[in-house]
Amino acid sequence: MDAVVIHAPKDLRLDTISAAPAPGPGEVRIAVSHGGICGSDLHYYLHGGFGAIRIREPMALGHEVSGIITDVGAGVSGLSEGDKVAINPSRPCGDCEYCLRGMANHCLDMRFAGSAMRMPHEQGFFRAQLTLPARQAVLLSHGADLALTAMSEPLAVCLHAVRQAGSLIGKRVAVSGCGPIGCLTIAAAKLAGAEEIIATDISTAALEAARTMGADRVLNIAEHEGALSPLQAGKGQVDVVFECSGAPIAVGAACAILRPRGTLVTVGLGPETPLPMTVIVSKELRLMGSFRFDPEFATAARLIDSGRLDVKPLLTGVLPVAQAQEAFELAADKTRAMKVQIAFPAP
Repeated sequence: MDAVVIHAPKDLRLDTISAAPAPGPGEVRIAVSHGGICGSDLHYYLHGGFGAIRIREPMALGHEVSGIITDVGAGVSGLSEGDKVAINPSRPCGDCEYCLRGMANHCLDMRFAGSAMRMPHEQGFFRAQLTLPARQAVLLSHGADLALTAMSEPLAVCLHAVRQAGSLIGKRVAVSGCGPIGCLTIAAAKLAGAEEIIATDISTAALEAARTMGADRVLNIAEHEGALSPLQAGKGQVDVVFECSGAPIAVGAACAILRPRGTLVTVGLGPETPLPMTVIVSKELRLMGSFRFDPEFATAARLIDSGRLDVKPLLTGVLPVAQAQEAFELAADKTRAMKVQIAFPAP
C-alpha cells in the first residue's frame, strides 16, 4: 500500500509498504480517507525534526486522519464494516501513574502517531490502511464529511486548551497567533460562551480567517504600532489570553493586556521564553500550559460531524496522495494556506 514517508529534510517519498494486517481481537482495519498536514509534519519535512527530536529512520507522517472501517476483529462492538470514523492518534498505555489519575495526555508510555521521539519511530497515519485498537476509532454519522472530520485532532487540542482556562462565560478573550490552532481556539472559545474574542496576528490573511471563525475584533500588530495599547489600560482589559503562536514576545504582550487575576493559557510551542515576573506577580496572573488532549477528541469529532462547529473555512485544499510533495509545499506557504489535506483513494 502507499504511504507518505519522510527520509530526510525535504526528502518526502510515496513509498510502497506492506499492507495493514488483518485486525486481531479488539482491533479494526481502516481505509484512510483524508489526512491533514500539521505543523509538526512540516517540521519533519522542512528540518528533519524539531528541538532535540530528529528523524533517525524513514517514518510515515500524519496524525490528523479520518477513514472507513473495512474489517472488524473479534470482540469489537459498536463498530462495523463501512462505518466512517475519526481516528485518535494517541495511544496511552492505560496503566501508568498518569493514565490511572485520569491524565492520559501525560502518559509515561504514550504512542503518538507520526512521532520520532521513540526508536523505532511511531509510524504516522498517512498510509492507505491502518490496523489499530478499536478504541482509537470514533464513530461518525453515515453522512459525515471525512475531510472536515479529519480536523478532529487539532480541534481537540483547542478544546483542551479552552477547558484549561475554566469558564469563559461572559469573558473577554484574546487569541494570539491565528494559524489553524489559533482559529480553532477562537471557535472553541466562542462555543464555550466567551462574550468577546479579540484575535491578534501579523498576517492579514490569518486575521481574515480568524474573523470567519468567530473573532469579534482583529488586530494586526505588525501593521499598527501600539494596537495593543488600549487593552493595557487600567492594569489590563482582557480576562483570558490563549497564546497560540509560540513567539516569545507574545508572552510578554499577553501578560500586559491581562487584567489582574487573569489567565494565560500557552498553547503554541516555541523557544524557551523569559517570563515578565514583575507583571505576573503584581497582577496575580494565572499561567496554564495546555498539552494535547484526551476525552476532547471524541467531542471534537462529534462537534464537527454534527455541524455545531464549522471548520470548513480553514480547509485550503485537498490534494491526492500522489501529489503529497506539492501538498507539503503548499502547506508550508503560510501566505496561501491554512489547512492542507492529502486524500487517499476510496477503498
